[in-house]
Amino acid sequence: MRPSLPALALTGLAATTAAEAAELSLSVEIPQLQVTEYHRPYVAVWVERPDRSAAVNLAVWYETRSARGTTWLKDMREWWRRTGRELTMPADGLSSATRAPGRHVITVDPTQGDLARLPPGQYNLVVEAAREVGGRELVRVPFQWPPAAQTGSAQGTSELGAVTLDIKP
Repeated sequence: MRPSLPALALTGLAATTAAEAAELSLSVEIPQLQVTEYHRPYVAVWVERPDRSAAVNLAVWYETRSARGTTWLKDMREWWRRTGRELTMPADGLSSATRAPGRHVITVDPTQGDLARLPPGQYNLVVEAAREVGGRELVRVPFQWPPAAQTGSAQGTSELGAVTLDIKP
């Protein structure tokens, strides 16, 4: 027996409503450091699976004004080993310029791109920062997918400040 058109439409609606209604918002704080020679950090943001392999890249902030800026992307070692070396930069919708100290918000539409194809499960949002004449730091915020109302946070100690993930269905 073949289902009627309204039944097919409702089935499709139920399968996609949760992801389409969701909003993923990430706040990343870059602290103001009192050092002699300050350089803005390179920052990579990605989603990783429980085995720590990269699932989705969300953002890469680096020196975009010259081609030499890509030279130091490998200083974000975890990101570089997991996924960065496979990317051609600049990557549309992913890469942008470094950010000054302060709080920066990234809002992602989970119905678009690779995030929309993420299978259900437990993941980590990872933020890694590396700074010339400075340090390197990485923080992880665990979350569950598909999106449900949840908030998670982690606190950096040197190159990163507070990192907060807010998912709204």
